[in-house]
Amino acid sequence: MAFNIFGFGVHWYGILIATGVLIAVSMAMLEAKKRQIMPDDVIDLLFWAVPIGFIGARIYYVIFEWGYYSQNPGQIFAIWNGGIAIYGGLIAGLITLIVFCYYRGLPTWLMTDVIVPGVMAAQILGRWGNFMNQEAFGAKTTLSSLQGMHLPQFVIDQMFIGGAYRQPTFLYESFFNLIGLALILFLRHRKHLYKQGEVTLSYVLWYSVVRFFVEGMRTDSLYIFNVIRVSQALSLVLFFVTIGLLIYRRKVVKPKWYLEGSGLSFPYER
Repeated sequence: MAFNIFGFGVHWYGILIATGVLIAVSMAMLEAKKRQIMPDDVIDLLFWAVPIGFIGARIYYVIFEWGYYSQNPGQIFAIWNGGIAIYGGLIAGLITLIVFCYYRGLPTWLMTDVIVPGVMAAQILGRWGNFMNQEAFGAKTTLSSLQGMHLPQFVIDQMFIGGAYRQPTFLYESFFNLIGLALILFLRHRKHLYKQGEVTLSYVLWYSVVRFFVEGMRTDSLYIFNVIRVSQALSLVLFFVTIGLLIYRRKVVKPKWYLEGSGLSFPYER
């Protein structure tokens, strides 16, 4: 817990998630105007997508932990005790975005391209909420191993969980996603590199690879029939589907270049 306000505890996880949302909104609004999309539309979208995304993240987690929650139904809504899944949030958020763009007459792929880097930044920051909660960690390791990685002492200290030092898998995911975000931000404004939708697909490719390997190191994974890690299976599906989409869209759909914008007159009337 970070602090109390009038007897109500404010947790670091909540602070980091809220900060991540603000960063995502700011990044999306800046990019939206460059792509001829009104910033107000970004705000309106995120007004719906953020809460629905959280609900989706919780539902996803509860479904794959139903053995526990069916016996403890009162805990289903106790999100402050942990238990959200990023993939569930992304799926719910994507569905919200598709419906929103349909009713607003906005280009869906371009909208996702505008929003995805901010989402990625929010994920990077959000993983530090796992760090503060001492969750989403890996197998036992040694103090010397952690010191050999030249980690800050506060990270090493926080990785002492249950009487043993643990692999900081939250940090691995956060770090490699930071590299992916830097690459996307560096490359997305290069002419004749990205078609519309390919910023989004690049993110999905990168994240699915990172999540597949990091998930294999975690000790708290959700499983399908206690055999397959849910996130690893979904990462594999997303990776190959995304490769197929990239090839199909380049050869068949032939979308506009990302830098060509929305094609809408700006400011446009709704």
